[in-house]
Formats: sequence, structure tokens, C-alpha cells
Amino acid sequence: MTVPTVAEYLPRVIAAAGPGARRTYGTYWERMATVWGDRRLDAVAASDVEAMKQQMTATARSRRNNRNGRHAGEHVVAARALYSRAIVDGLIDALASPAHRVAKPRRLPNTRRALTAWELEEINAVACSSGNDVILDALMLRLHTKTACRRGGALALRLIDLDTTNGLVRLTEKGSTVRWQPITLDLAGHLHEHALARGAVLATDRLLCYRNGQPITSRRSCTGG
Repeated sequence: MTVPTVAEYLPRVIAAAGPGARRTYGTYWERMATVWGDRRLDAVAASDVEAMKQQMTATARSRRNNRNGRHAGEHVVAARALYSRAIVDGLIDALASPAHRVAKPRRLPNTRRALTAWELEEINAVACSSGNDVILDALMLRLHTKTACRRGGALALRLIDLDTTNGLVRLTEKGSTVRWQPITLDLAGHLHEHALARGAVLATDRLLCYRNGQPITSRRSCTGG
């Protein structure tokens, strides 16, 4: 069997990857294609992977939550999904994977924290007094504050996911996990009124919509995923 080059094989890996993996590793797979594209999978050495990890760590974009490029290095090593797929496809032996011979950096503690009461109060004050749809923004903030739901959970809410009798919302979030989350009857009532006022009719219609009846997108959602 002829072992393909990195550039030849990467499209198969990307096609088999889920959306999350493509978002996380896409940049690094592109980098591999640029640097190692004409090399066969079995011609890349562990030292090559280590060198790329060090380079990506050194050139990682600086952000407030930057950890000295540590996660950039971690993602390069995690992109060994390329070699995991090659092993499954029988292109290389498991012991021959160069990526699996490079140590994965230990994940550092998360630096994120909860908002203080006054920070949350200020955010709500701004949301309720500015922007082009203060009703929608205020409602979304109440939903996220009461449920601590992820962005995807809010975006996926449908009319059928709202229980106005018992004060519950059904959230479908990361990993397809589903949970019924208690909310106040007042919030449940406002969510229901909002949905009906903005055109929700069918049980599967989205709960949070713009004035034109179109469902909100991640551009409007107020939390990370």
C-alpha cells in the first residue's frame, strides 16, 4: 500500500471530523499541509511535530487570557487526530505515529471566573438601555443568568422546549446533552410572549427571534459556547 502525503490525506481527515474538531484543529491542519504537504505520512518525525509545536507556541496570538501559547502547542499535538485516522485506516502502524510520541502539555487551570453582582447589574443596565433590540437582549440576559445555559442551548430553544405551567425550559447543549432547567414563571411567561409576538406558531419554531421573525444566531448570543 502506498502511504499518501500529508496534503493528500488531510482532506479525508477533515471530511471525517466533526464541526468542533474542524474549528479547533483546522488552523493547525492547514499549517501541517503547508509545512509537510509533500511529505508522506511516514516521513514526518516526532522531532518535526515537536518543532511545529514550539513554533506555534512562540507565535501564538496574544490575548488577555493568553497562557504563553501553551494551548497553541497543545492543539498542535492534539491534531495528531491526523495520525489516529491514518492508524485506523491502516496506513501506518500505531507505534510509528510521530504525533503520539510527543508529550501533550498539561492543561492549566481555567482563568475564567463568575461575574460579580455589580458587573452583572451593569451589563443588564447597558443591555436594557442601548442596542437595536433591548427587549431581546434583556430577555436573553435573564435566560442565561437564570439557567447558566451555553450559547448553543439558547440558540436551539423552540416553543416546545418551554413549559410555562411549571416554569421549565428544555436545554439541548454540548454533546447533545438535554436537561430541563427550572426558571421563574415570570421569565417563562415573557419568553412565551416574546416567541408569539415574533411569529412563533409551530411547536418546533425557535423561541428567540429578531423582530422580523428570523431566529437569532451566534452573532447575537451573549455567552460563549
